[in-house]
Amino acid sequence: MTEQGREPGAPFGVAEVAGPSMHPTLAHGDRLLVHYGAAVRAGDVAVLRHPLQQDLLIVKRAVERREDGWWVLGDNPYAEGDSRLFGAVPEDLLLGRVRARYRPRPQGQASALGLLAWAFSAVRPVLSDRSVSRRLRAR
Repeated sequence: MTEQGREPGAPFGVAEVAGPSMHPTLAHGDRLLVHYGAAVRAGDVAVLRHPLQQDLLIVKRAVERREDGWWVLGDNPYAEGDSRLFGAVPEDLLLGRVRARYRPRPQGQASALGLLAWAFSAVRPVLSDRSVSRRLRAR
């Protein structure tokens, strides 16, 4: 994930998704509206610093708060790079909550119908999935 547009101290910024770990919720290339400093609850999609490489930003779903931090998972169970690999993430590495995603307009999109279809599907809120913590405990 790359941070694209955030003024220092601004509460909102834009980040770009890189990789398949949050598929189907987020796709490679999606842009995210990130609310930095927002409280994160179980089920929220969050932006955080990778605990083993803190100059790398990642986006994961916060599953549950544990004694040593947040257990975070990607929505794609076949992708690696979440708490199954690096354990719980300390609270101070969570940067903010993802509020919405938008997909960039495809190159060469010229027809009015194509533009309308893109505009209708391009922007979506990123909703919390409150069932994820129950599913984790049920395993």
